[in-house]
Amino acid sequence: QVQLVESGGGLVQPGGSLRLSCAASGSILSINAMGWYRQAPGKQREFVAAITYGGTTDYADSVKGRFTISRDNAKNTAWLQMNSLKPEDTAVYSCNADVVATTRARFSSWGQGTQVTVSS
Repeated sequence: QVQLVESGGGLVQPGGSLRLSCAASGSILSINAMGWYRQAPGKQREFVAAITYGGTTDYADSVKGRFTISRDNAKNTAWLQMNSLKPEDTAVYSCNADVVATTRARFSSWGQGTQVTVSS
């Protein structure tokens, strides 16, 4: 059993900051890439940021310069630091992990998501 749990979402004013956490637990041998995605009402899910086991990062153009993804491999945890938030950042943010289980099976796992609302 592998579970991803996001936390840190909430209501913030434009220009504010939030830090999201994604903690993976269960029968995990290792995690390759971890990433964050978001989905706003009436819109498709979109890529936000990703980070490899070695620390290489990738960002959507819409968040470059404002968001930072990081991870701690020993803790199987990833974070998304979000600064200079805009109303258009409002969405449910979900964590994704490319998991290698202790059985050595590899699969993609998703968390339940955390709501981020940017509003005055």
